[in-house]
Amino acid sequence: MTNQGFLPFQDLTGCHKALYTMTLLILGVAYLFAMIQTFSVHASRDGNVGLSPNDLVLAYSGSTDATRLEAAIKGPMSGMLHKEDAEEIVLWIQGGAEEGRYQDKVVPIMEDHCFNCHGDNEASRAAYPHNPILQGYSNVMKMVEIDTGADILTLVRVSHIHLFGMTFIFFIVGGIFLHANVQPACMKCIILITPFIAIMLDIFSWYLTKLYPPFAWIIYLSGVFMALSFTAQWVLSMYQMWFYRLPRDNIGGGE
Repeated sequence: MTNQGFLPFQDLTGCHKALYTMTLLILGVAYLFAMIQTFSVHASRDGNVGLSPNDLVLAYSGSTDATRLEAAIKGPMSGMLHKEDAEEIVLWIQGGAEEGRYQDKVVPIMEDHCFNCHGDNEASRAAYPHNPILQGYSNVMKMVEIDTGADILTLVRVSHIHLFGMTFIFFIVGGIFLHANVQPACMKCIILITPFIAIMLDIFSWYLTKLYPPFAWIIYLSGVFMALSFTAQWVLSMYQMWFYRLPRDNIGGGE
């Protein structure tokens, strides 16, 4: 049947449509913000505009050419510093990271831009418990070492959040999408299961990229297919819910 076990959108009550519409709207906005966050955190780590697999290599595997602090300044923290301030910190690192220059040149910059979130005080630690401390020479020197990418404990912490969260999101969106009329039926199933496969490939490739950087391509492509599946389900569901009308002689027909 066209929607065996599920009523087509046109046969749903107004309350069902209102519930589904508001759910899709909020999840759509949330997904958009998630994409913006992902882009802002990882884009341009390699010095080039945009988000590329090379940016993901630097995020998860690190770089032998830069320290952790340099990688942060050029990547996720790039928008928090003025260009000249970022260059001053990088020059300090590349010049040997001497304590005297840290006190004279680096501390004033970090007081203005960094210590609110990376300070060595109770308020900062309570608000941002996972942020590295940059206040104090001994603390900042822990970040002035070769960048090895995200550490395993951080990946584990983020992995379970993503696995739970993304599964719930695509289960909800997929449950709504089940009311859509998509031919052939196998295409509907492919669209439904693609994000779940992509989630697993994405998460496991975070760890594999630390061992073999080309796995960053799997992370990149998984994100693309996840976004395409979400977009397809969102657009088709909204369109068929409010604008598309399945011919009555097709309702109940074979898939």
